[in-house]
Amino acid sequence: MKKINIAIAFMLLISLVYSPVHADEVKEVYLTFDDGPSHNTPQVLDILDKYNVKATFFVTGENARYQSYIRTAYLKGHAIGAHSYTHKYSIYQSEETYFEDLGNIEKIIKEQTGRTSKLIRFPGGSSNTVSRHYSQGIMAKVAQVVEKKGYKYYDWNISSNDATRRSVNPARIIESSKSRLPRVCILMHDTATKTTTVQALPAIIEYYQANGYTFKTLEHTDFVSHQCINN
Repeated sequence: MKKINIAIAFMLLISLVYSPVHADEVKEVYLTFDDGPSHNTPQVLDILDKYNVKATFFVTGENARYQSYIRTAYLKGHAIGAHSYTHKYSIYQSEETYFEDLGNIEKIIKEQTGRTSKLIRFPGGSSNTVSRHYSQGIMAKVAQVVEKKGYKYYDWNISSNDATRRSVNPARIIESSKSRLPRVCILMHDTATKTTTVQALPAIIEYYQANGYTFKTLEHTDFVSHQCINN
């Protein structure tokens, strides 16, 4: 009997030593905010400070009077990425018009942070089809070129749905933002109209904290969320 118990114990030990680490044991969440900065940015930053979590801001050049908030977010340890200078889909007319716009928002990021950023989120995401109205196949082209130039572009795998209308109920934003994926990249927005996103943010953070997730920025990860390119 003792020999059988010893054998079983030995087999259990071997199984523990050689059991692979499953990918679903990784629990990371990436909070991302597009289209800012805006007058809501300080509130977003205060909430992130309160919960001691970091986020990634994909910024635009649309609101010149709020651009100093880019520096504030950067100094607080958040990641800054380039979204678009104009956020007009006409930037997809050609590779030249896209990179001209990218260069303009890069200048603002450099002015506010003292460094360039290699993080990109395309307006509409890499899967957008609006770009077809301006140039066939443009997303496939620019996605390839940005990577050759050393950039990393990021989409999302969970949308908060805060952009489906001007003002979305906070409860809907919270429910839309919940996931049990091992790595969750949430799309949110940081524009003047997204006050309900600010209201929903604490509950979103608390949900992921309660479920054992680590909050990370896209600047410090090997995780890349890409959608299917449709143009």
